[in-house]
Amino acid sequence: MKLVKFMAAAVATFAFSAASAQVIYNDALTPGRNAFDATVTGVGGTVKTQKFTGMSGGNSWSFADFTVKSTSGSYRYIDNAYSDGGQTLSGQAIGINPQNPAAGSGLTFTFSTAVNAFGLEVGDWATCCYKPSSLYISFDGGDTRKVASAFDANDNPGYAKGRSFTNFVAGIDTTSTFNTVTFYGDGFGEYLVAGGTIRYATLDIGSVSAVPEPETYALMLAGLGLMGAVVRRRKQKSAA
Repeated sequence: MKLVKFMAAAVATFAFSAASAQVIYNDALTPGRNAFDATVTGVGGTVKTQKFTGMSGGNSWSFADFTVKSTSGSYRYIDNAYSDGGQTLSGQAIGINPQNPAAGSGLTFTFSTAVNAFGLEVGDWATCCYKPSSLYISFDGGDTRKVASAFDANDNPGYAKGRSFTNFVAGIDTTSTFNTVTFYGDGFGEYLVAGGTIRYATLDIGSVSAVPEPETYALMLAGLGLMGAVVRRRKQKSAA
């Protein structure tokens, strides 16, 4: 009976972990922004936006609802109008140019009011340095989530769909709210910029759930199968 209870608890844990996983977006600019907006408004939320404009090089920038800092505190240049393949970021972008350690070369956004949905536009990702070249996002200094990895140019959805090295990246996690978001890449040697128009929202807790990943389903099914086998074995012993 203890084993059955243990397995039941394990399956419940897997199910909870799947439901509480972060929802990550990585797509070409227009479909990515549209999908993010549709998710937010679909659960009754309001998408707030902040276009990057009037910025100059430095290591910190302030806006109405948040500040942006270079994670390492180092100087960052501003790309006033990143454009590629007929697609242009909707605002200025901050240079990242990944260096080692990668996390330090990223950007940290600090919000005055907690949010749980965040998105930004990216330029010049997956142009080179395929070891692979990956993008990462984390909330409130918690677990870092790999957004995507590029082994060639076509792993950038903007390039795959429209031959433009631009893409939209976002994360939603309605298990709680957070005040800081860190974004970075590890394609050492890439130009890589991020910004454009920042999108963010505060959604009701539990309003957005992720679909369990295949490996989570497999673990859940394995647990249920083992539980069933234990129950059958006990019944056979009782009958005997």
